[in-house]
Amino acid sequence: MTLQERPPAPGKYRLRVEDYLTLDASGAFEGARTELIEGEVIVMSPQYRPHGMAKMALYDALRDALRSIGSPLTPVVEFSLEIDGHSLPEPDIMLTSEPMGEGAVPLASVALVIEVAGPTLASDLGTKARLYATAGVPEYWVADVEAKVIRQMWAPEGEAYAQACEVAFGERIEAATVAGLVVALGL
Repeated sequence: MTLQERPPAPGKYRLRVEDYLTLDASGAFEGARTELIEGEVIVMSPQYRPHGMAKMALYDALRDALRSIGSPLTPVVEFSLEIDGHSLPEPDIMLTSEPMGEGAVPLASVALVIEVAGPTLASDLGTKARLYATAGVPEYWVADVEAKVIRQMWAPEGEAYAQACEVAFGERIEAATVAGLVVALGL
């Protein structure tokens, strides 16, 4: 039986990644930056200077620190990450062992995901933290540009991270899951 023969049940229709990509390719989201989170298309906030400067500072610090420790990881900015069949977020920064290739960054190659938060703080600490923990992303940071802190989370267990701490901008933050990785966000 096809969808045309049997109408869907009332409620929301949860998009699959392939549905989202088809809509995007057809121009359905033209002019808007979007991502797919748990089957829902999310229009992303504009990126103002505090957000952009924090992202650039983190990228530079991570790139330099990874080079200095000889890590095979590469920081990437705003690459899509296919979490599952219904989520294709675009984190601000990811550390991956597979930056090259076609399509989204493979989940298994990701060591750390970072979101820079302003108006998206509640979502980054709620929905996205749950999404990344459930997917088994080893470590997740939320750089809160208003409070000037990085909320560091690691040890995913079910829908949450079992370990967390908060580090003020300017202080050293040591990755819990990437040996030797230490940075300070000096903003």
